[in-house]
Amino acid sequence: MIHQILPVGPLQCNCSILGDETTREAMVIDPGDDIPRILAILARHSLTLKQIVITHAHIDHIAGAQQLKRLTGAPIFYNQLDLPLVEMMDIQAGWLGIETPEVLPPDDHLADNRTVSIAGLTGTVIHTPGHTPGSICLHLPAENLLLAGDTLFAGSVGRTDLPGGDARTLITSIHDRLLILPDATRVIPGHGPSTSIGAERESNPFLQAKP
Repeated sequence: MIHQILPVGPLQCNCSILGDETTREAMVIDPGDDIPRILAILARHSLTLKQIVITHAHIDHIAGAQQLKRLTGAPIFYNQLDLPLVEMMDIQAGWLGIETPEVLPPDDHLADNRTVSIAGLTGTVIHTPGHTPGSICLHLPAENLLLAGDTLFAGSVGRTDLPGGDARTLITSIHDRLLILPDATRVIPGHGPSTSIGAERESNPFLQAKP
């Protein structure tokens, strides 16, 4: 598997480019900005983009998705419970003092347990509400990999003080849906360094008491 992590935009969102070395098909997760750099990575590895996956509809994760779709033809997938956040994209842009990007409803809905796949790579959607109502993580068991969006971080968890956030729901999501994964599962958060399920179960101060 080809996997390149590219921090994009003013908040340095971790955009993941996943590709299969044999089929050269690819998916991009959370293209929040810096689309020319994403396209350059795809070209460098001779990858054809087949899917754009959004973990949640905060502007730093979704702002570049429509541009990337326009340039590649790849459909955009995210959970439709985050559509209220899309409808307030102008307000989100105001938080960062940037122009309002074009963000549209998803081409398809990422429901819990849905399979997301390209030729050679398969992931399962885990719905983890709390940071936003529609937050999802993408688990690729064959690669021992979890793309966690802003649900789980190294030593921390997603913030819940923005519209749609709920602290108790977030912690329940992590305990019930993520901490049941194998300890060795590598976790790529939406921002910051990677970690593992085992490390977070053992030492994350937000997860020591069950909800």
